[in-house]
Amino acid sequence: MARECYICGKKPVSGGTVARRGMAKSKGGVGVRITGRSLRRFLPNIQEVRAVIGGKTKKIKICTKCLKAGKIVKAV
Repeated sequence: MARECYICGKKPVSGGTVARRGMAKSKGGVGVRITGRSLRRFLPNIQEVRAVIGGKTKKIKICTKCLKAGKIVKAV
């Protein structure tokens, strides 16, 4: 896939945003109501880096969490 981490396999996931209006009852209002829902995608922070894989330099896509954890050796 285009946006998938080479190390951990992290990829986009689907979720939703909820639009609300009104004031909460605890703040003196009549309550919060949902006025709409829409689907969205949560995209991982994927970077393309040159890394040493099996003794050879290779361009891979890796998430920043794996990159910061030092799970790969960057090519010079």
